[in-house]
Amino acid sequence: MTEGRGDHHDEGAEFVSGKEAAALLGVKRETLYAYASRGLVRSEPGGAGRERRYSRDDLERLKARRDARSGHGPVAAGALRWGEPVLESALTAIEATGPRYRGRPAVELAEATSFEAVAELLWSGVLPEQAPRWSVAGLGLRLASLTALLPEGAPPLVTLALAVPALAAADPDRFNPAPGPELVRARALILRMAALAGAGLDVEQVRPALAEADVAGTLLVSLGAPATARARQVMGRALVLSADHELNASAFAVRVAASAGADLYACVCAGLATLSGPRHGGMADRVEALVTEVGKPERARAVVQERARRGEEIPGFGHPLYPDGDPRATALLAAAAEHAPRSPRLRTIHAIVEAMRDAGRERPSFDTGLVALGAALGLPPRTTVAIFAVGRAAGWLAHAFEQRAAGFLLRPRARYVGP
Repeated sequence: MTEGRGDHHDEGAEFVSGKEAAALLGVKRETLYAYASRGLVRSEPGGAGRERRYSRDDLERLKARRDARSGHGPVAAGALRWGEPVLESALTAIEATGPRYRGRPAVELAEATSFEAVAELLWSGVLPEQAPRWSVAGLGLRLASLTALLPEGAPPLVTLALAVPALAAADPDRFNPAPGPELVRARALILRMAALAGAGLDVEQVRPALAEADVAGTLLVSLGAPATARARQVMGRALVLSADHELNASAFAVRVAASAGADLYACVCAGLATLSGPRHGGMADRVEALVTEVGKPERARAVVQERARRGEEIPGFGHPLYPDGDPRATALLAAAAEHAPRSPRLRTIHAIVEAMRDAGRERPSFDTGLVALGAALGLPPRTTVAIFAVGRAAGWLAHAFEQRAAGFLLRPRARYVGP
């Protein structure tokens, strides 16, 4: 929030006197000046010997954040509904151009940076010129035991929900919080998740997947897709764009677990459980169902119109944080079209996007972009969410590390409204 503060005056912004600013915040003038010096409130010269003036927008935003922290009931409740921030984090900022990881645009990182390097950036704050080689150092569980637990054809989220606790049980050192071993554990965990994601579809693919040199190739082989150089590059982009998205539902769940001292496996399990919901990672399945319903590009406009007539939403379109469109979706749709321009399913997705645009409706969200990429890569049905889960694990682990460093238990208050 400090970037771009100071004497810059935004056209149309309202500025008030120091007296009014201090009264709005309920603080002394000295405290107001401290806020301004820290870049929390923009100010401008008053002119002709008059005192400085302060941005009303910044003052109201700061007051809302402070009230939320102090437990002011209505404000705190609103903060948890796409409202003011409820936690401080140095990981990801949401901007109109998309998320920024540690100050770096995610869309740009996806173009030229490996997923492993981006994960290291999120964990350490430093983007390595060359990411350290990740190693699984042995799977740590018996595949036969895992297979016995999996229902036939289990989709990736079901598989991972069983596999990650099994990996935890096979790691006797999982409660060691030392940074060095935890980073080794984080790298191995993501690689193992990538290798195991498709185990419910074909367990025989797990060991070949583990032999791959990177997460993108490991995940492609696990899901039964060719791990060509082009496919790895496209998959790597999707993993980078999946890596984090500030304090979304699964990241918040991870931070709650981490604040209670849970080990890394348990933190990731909290993320996976939340991701499974139809309003989070499960949205990809709903988009796939829409694409199947449309069937062919020529029917896209009719389906969109009929759904509008019935008052039904179109899954995978619109995002509260990106009213002008989700830049991650734009990047994924472009990558998918470049990789497999003749894919019939991809052509249907693009027809739905065009029908929504022509109707003046919402623009595609990240979920639609992921489904498009899955179609371009030829992934089996209901497996696109595996990209989301494996990629987002990097962000979940970053949130776990950051919350541990913060050193406090996350314990929101409830505003009682019962009898």
